[in-house]
Amino acid sequence: MKHDEKGPNDTSIEEICRTTWKPLYQFIYYKVQNREEAQEITQETYIKAIPYLQKGRIDSAKHMSFLKTVALNLIRDSWRMKQRRGTPLHLDSITTPEAAVEDETRLSDERFLIEKALGQLNDEQRNVIELRILKGYSTAETAKLMGKTDGNIRVMQHRALQALAAIMKGFQGMGGMNNEE
Repeated sequence: MKHDEKGPNDTSIEEICRTTWKPLYQFIYYKVQNREEAQEITQETYIKAIPYLQKGRIDSAKHMSFLKTVALNLIRDSWRMKQRRGTPLHLDSITTPEAAVEDETRLSDERFLIEKALGQLNDEQRNVIELRILKGYSTAETAKLMGKTDGNIRVMQHRALQALAAIMKGFQGMGGMNNEE
């Protein structure tokens, strides 16, 4: 077979990829909420799935379900790898006990100021920040818990973060988060 000729299933594989890549990418992006990671997992999904699709092991009506299953397995594998790796430790960054005490004091002060700033937000803004950022809920989960739409949650989160940034900037202006003594 010449390099420019297509195999018996190449055209159908191209068609499957052409028709499924966008909904598959959107599905993966919804799960990982990171463009680069979603692109990478989408590519890996096709790399793993194409051999099965070429052999005709998957019913054509179930291509999308099969691709989503492969993608979910890759997402889970990725999450497991991240959990196993943990936080990298660089021995050069380890500080003396005195510096550690100063860092803990600074972190305690910053935590206090953040809690104080959160207290100045209205209830909905504080709830959306707590659910989305502090507890890590998805937009959909937060929307369900708060009885709002996904779009409303994204707008509320944006506005809450803007308000929080303005409050924190006010604290800095008053010397509240100044690390110099």
